[in-house]
Amino acid sequence: MKALDAIHCQSASELITEKIASLGDWRGETLARMRKLILEAAPDVVETWKWMGTPVWEHNGILCTGESYKDKIKLTFIKGASLKDPTRLFNSSLDGNTRRALDIFEGDEVDAAAFKALIREAVALNSASKAKPPKKAKAT
Repeated sequence: MKALDAIHCQSASELITEKIASLGDWRGETLARMRKLILEAAPDVVETWKWMGTPVWEHNGILCTGESYKDKIKLTFIKGASLKDPTRLFNSSLDGNTRRALDIFEGDEVDAAAFKALIREAVALNSASKAKPPKKAKAT
C-alpha cells in the first residue's frame, strides 16, 4: 500500500495523534495539551485533517487549526477577530480583520481556563452563524 493510500485509511484523529508523536519534543507535548483542552471545552468537536497535514478542529465550521513550526505551535482561530479575548491569549495575526492566532513557544504556559473559554466562544459563534437563515435575494 502506498503512503498516500495509508493516509486515506486513517481517521483524522489517528493522523493528529501520529503528528503529535512525530514531533517528539516539546512541540508534540504542547500540541497534545492544547488538543486535550479543545476536546474538554467542546466534547462534540470534530477533528479533521486538511492542507496536507494540518490538524483542524471544527464545530459548524472551522474553530481553529494547529500548525507546528520549528520554534512554535500556532493555533489559528479562523474567526478570532470576532472573539472576546479579555486575557489577551492571542499574540499573532492581530492586524487582520478575521483571524487571530496564539503562538506558543517552548516554555510558554497557556491559561487553560482562558483557552477553553475561547474555544467555547468560537463554538457559539459558529453555531450562531449556522442558525441564521440565509439572506433572501433581492427582487429585480
